[in-house]
Formats: sequence, structure tokens, C-alpha cells
Amino acid sequence: MKRQFAQLLKSTAGVSDADIEEAQRIQAEKGGRIGEILVKKEVITEAQLLEALSLEYDIPFWASLPMDPIGGEATQHLPIHFLKKHLMAPLASKGNPASGGADGQPAVPADQELSGFIIAINDPSAFQALDDLIRIIGVENYQVVLSTKEAILSAINLSYDLNRDSAEQLVQDMEENGATIISEIEDTADLLDDTSDAPIIKLVNHIISQSVKARASDIHIEPYQDSFKVRYRVDGILYDLLTPPKWIQPALTSRIKVMSKMNIAEKRLPQDGRLEVKLGDQDIDVRISTIPTTFGERVVLRLLNKSTSLLSLGELGMTAEQLELLRQLVATPNGIILVTGPTGSGKTTTLYAILSKINTPDINIITIEDPVEYQLRGISQIQVNPKIELTFARGLRSIVRQDPDVVLVGEIRDRETAEIAVQSALTGHLVFSTLHTNDSASAITRLVDIGVEPFLISSAVLAVAAQRLVRVLCNDCKEPYLPDDVALETIGITGEAAAAGAIHQAVGCPNCLHTGYKGRCVIIEVMVMNPKIKSLILQTYDSNRIKKAADMVSLRQDGIDKILQGLTTIEEVLRVTQR
Repeated sequence: MKRQFAQLLKSTAGVSDADIEEAQRIQAEKGGRIGEILVKKEVITEAQLLEALSLEYDIPFWASLPMDPIGGEATQHLPIHFLKKHLMAPLASKGNPASGGADGQPAVPADQELSGFIIAINDPSAFQALDDLIRIIGVENYQVVLSTKEAILSAINLSYDLNRDSAEQLVQDMEENGATIISEIEDTADLLDDTSDAPIIKLVNHIISQSVKARASDIHIEPYQDSFKVRYRVDGILYDLLTPPKWIQPALTSRIKVMSKMNIAEKRLPQDGRLEVKLGDQDIDVRISTIPTTFGERVVLRLLNKSTSLLSLGELGMTAEQLELLRQLVATPNGIILVTGPTGSGKTTTLYAILSKINTPDINIITIEDPVEYQLRGISQIQVNPKIELTFARGLRSIVRQDPDVVLVGEIRDRETAEIAVQSALTGHLVFSTLHTNDSASAITRLVDIGVEPFLISSAVLAVAAQRLVRVLCNDCKEPYLPDDVALETIGITGEAAAAGAIHQAVGCPNCLHTGYKGRCVIIEVMVMNPKIKSLILQTYDSNRIKKAADMVSLRQDGIDKILQGLTTIEEVLRVTQR
């Protein structure tokens, strides 16, 4: 590394000599660049690195970029992969967009006037790629600026999205015989590279790409008597996406069925299918379900983004005490740990995070799931298949003969599965599973109702965790406020606690799609089976009495703690914990 750049890092970012020497040692061993190593070690931020590079290369640094999209002609000649690979964004600008930042702040420093074409780059040493870009777009008067990876990728995605036909325009372009052409064209590998002229294909691709961009988990296509609606679910809440004319419905449904290799002629029976699509550098696994209704087929697409990494236990939003309690439980050599909650409450994500935590070469982990949502390296995963009678019970019975240390059963649905899981726990295996109950104490009642003997439950079950997902407030637009007495009384927060806490409310901005929320975190209650509860189970399995005997932080109380920390709102906690 140049001595001059080292001095720049010291003066602009306050990097110590020890940090630079450590980065140089890592560079000698593993290669890479000093600046990137320091960013990876969290000694400096990416912005601090770019500020130093800005001084070294005499290139302006812009923390955010103007919202002017790349020109339409440029997007036609430039592959999106080229721009994303080299982290470059050409911005066609006129004048100084001092108010064009994504967060409402000035996108460009007031003392830096734009001159013609702007090219934002992240790596000032990538001269070859920059020369190629200039040659492709054919501009002479241009200015190069430095910007962050996030800002450049946002500019690229925005430009390519705006220069594609809008959903409304695609609907207007469609003709009534659109359904007749959909079977002639196969879907391409990457939706962004799909140049099919058929309006129905463009519309389906647009719906999927818009939903992925909005971080949606599901797309709903719902038929009604004289209309139909396309909605998507973001952070657990359904939002309207599009309301096309009724005559487009058969073509849209048929196109999706063609993509997922379903029988398009069969409209009277429910069908299931799946497909994989690419959207830029993202791999999306789509599971499709259709059911016949009075006014046509209803279609739901479940989107699983394989490109996103699995969350660790620390990223779920649990407190330090809850994390420590879970770590102690999963270190136990045998027993059953249950995670309960309604559909879509993050049970599988929590169990995957636990398995990733304990996954080491010296233990044998086998799972049986329906479906296998994510592939876990080093773990054997079995997919339930009722068509060949591979059920949870049958699969679990075979797993026990495979000498496992840890077993994950996707869900305990019947007596046979429950009994085999209990026997596995009693014979030296650590078993994880899920149940559909409202709280942790109700899991005991549910097991007894299925047919498991109370003495077996008290012997085998280590703990029951009940959880919900609450939406997290958007950091860019949330506002502090003091709720009225009625709201505080409803949730159970005292006036003193509200005054001492940091209660915020949702507002809405472009970064959170004007919802006021961005992302979700877990609220959880963990009921550990202590001697008092075990003794009580042998006498009664009344969930109310068991809950009173459990010394634990309840779901509502955990939600209140997150309200007082300014992470979520009173309305969110009430929505998921309403008694």
C-alpha cells in the first residue's frame, strides 16, 4: 500500500498504525486490498474508505446519487450484469439535482456542479471497465464520481426497472386473444434479460420482478365476479399491486401454469408446481398453488430468495438473555425442543438458525421437512412426499436408524410422529420440531390431545418456545411520540415507562415503500420445563395453569420491551399478540 494512502486513512478515518499493520499482514497471507480488509474488519466504513480514495485519486465522492435514471438507450446497450459486476452507473443528468437524494437529503454536494454525463464508480482503479463503458455509451463529455456499492446498485436497479414497461402499460398493450400465444414461448433464465414481445409474458415477468424488489414473500392472484386483483405480501401484510381487466385473468393464470409445468387444461382441481427464475444476480425459487373458485382459478406464488443468506440467531432480534437461554438448551445432548406459532411466524427460520449454530463436523444432523426451504451445508435433509407414502412418521422412523445426534422434524401433526419423536428424545437424540399453537403452554395441551402420555411429555420435552414476527420501524422516517393513555393502557405500558422509553410511530418514506416499516424481528417466549411444571403436567394439562407456573417473559412483555426500545409500534404488537 502506498505510504501516502496510509497517511490519508490515518488523517481522514483515524486508523491506527496497529490496524494498518494487521491489515498488511492479512494482505500478505490472503491477498486483497488494504482498504477492503479494513472495511471487512469494521475498522472503517465503506464511506470512510471512499473519502480517502477520493483525495488520493482526486475524484469527487457522493454518498448518495441523483434519482435521474440511466437513459433508455443506455439500458438497451448495456447488460445489467456488466454494470453490477464492475459497480458502475452512468447517470444522464441536466443541471444540479441538489434535492434528488433518495432520503430527501441533497444527492450532490452544493459546491460540485454536474457537467454533462455522470459515471458513478466504486473502484477508481478499474480503468479497463470504465473505458469499455465509455466506449459502449459513446459519450465524450462526462464526469466520474465515487459512490457506495449500495447507492450504485440502487441506481442500476431503479434505471432498469423504470425503463421496462409499467404494469399498467403492459395491460393496455394486451389484446383479448393474448392467451393463445403464451404456450409458444418458454420462459428465459433471467427475467431482466427476457425480451419477449408477448404482453402477457412481460406482465408476468413484471409482477414477479416488482414483488422481489419489494421483498414480498407471496403473490396472490384473486378472481372475483367482474374483476380480479394481484396483491403481494410484504413483512406479513398484503398490499394491492395491480387490478387488471377481468379478461386478462385466464391468460395470466395459464402463463403461470405453463412456466411451472402444470396442466393448463385442468381447471377443476387444485394443482401445485414450482419454478426457478433469476432476477439479475438473485435466484428465486417460486412455489405455485392453484385452486378452483366460483369465478376462476385462484393462484398463489410463494417466493423464496435463495440469494439471501440464512439469518443467524443473533440476527433474529432476540435479547441477550433469550440468546443465552437458547444456547444452553441446544447444548443439551437429548430431549425435545418445540417452536410454536401460527403459519408465517418464522418457526422454520428460527430452527434453521439453531441448526446452523450447532452444525459442526463431529455431530450428525438429519432433517425431514415439508418442504425443504433452504439447503444447509453439512446437513442431510429429507423432503416429505405423500405420493410415495414418505410421511413425517415413516421418515422419522428411518432417520433414527441412521445414527443421528440431532433430528429436525418439520412439524408434529399426528400421534405416530409425536410418539416416535418422544422415543427418539428418550433414547439419546436431540429433537427439534414445530407445533401450531397460540402460546408455549398450549403446546403441552396439544401433545396430550394428539395422544402422547403426560409422563412422557414431562420426561422428554426440554422447552417450548412460542414466537411471532413484528414489523420493524423504518430508521429513515420513524418519529418519536408519546401515546395517549388509552393506547398505553391497552398494551399494558405505564406512563413512567413510556416517558423513560423511546416509543416511535410509523410515518412512511420511499425507502420503506411508504409503509413506515422495513423488515421484521421476532418476539418470543421460552418456557423451560422446570421441576414445578413437570410435576404440574402429571396432574393436569390445563394451559392456563401451566402458563401461570412458568417463570418466563411472555410474548406481550417481549413486544413491550421492543416498543420501548423504538424498534416497533404498539399497533404491531397488539396485532400479533391480541388475546
